[in-house]
Amino acid sequence: MTTDSNTTTSNNALDQAAIGISLLCVIHCLALPIALTLIPSIGGLPLADERFHLWLVMLVVPTSFVALFLGCRRHRRWHVVGWGVAGVTALVLTAVFGHSMLGEVGERVFTVIGAVLVAIGHVLNYRLCRQVDCCD
Repeated sequence: MTTDSNTTTSNNALDQAAIGISLLCVIHCLALPIALTLIPSIGGLPLADERFHLWLVMLVVPTSFVALFLGCRRHRRWHVVGWGVAGVTALVLTAVFGHSMLGEVGERVFTVIGAVLVAIGHVLNYRLCRQVDCCD
């Protein structure tokens, strides 16, 4: 395997990881309140802790920036970074200030919006990288 294909494989894996983390964030945001209602003992798990969001954000930020930068260097469609930056910005601001400034519902809404924007950026990045690979 050449270095170029190693970079492509790494970039694809990073895009997939960032999409997965974003989806985990959405699931956590939407399913946790329901799960807490149905199974209150979940409240004692780290998943119910507000810091869990911060951990997810700390995972998605470097993963997103590395994957998007590497991908955009290959396919030269820099608008893709805009999707990722918008999503990561929404996630970071919501994780830090969301509950106090937006309330519980607002925090959920903006987290889901941010996670969807990040996922869109990575899906676009993944597809464009695959197109470049097919054309090379």
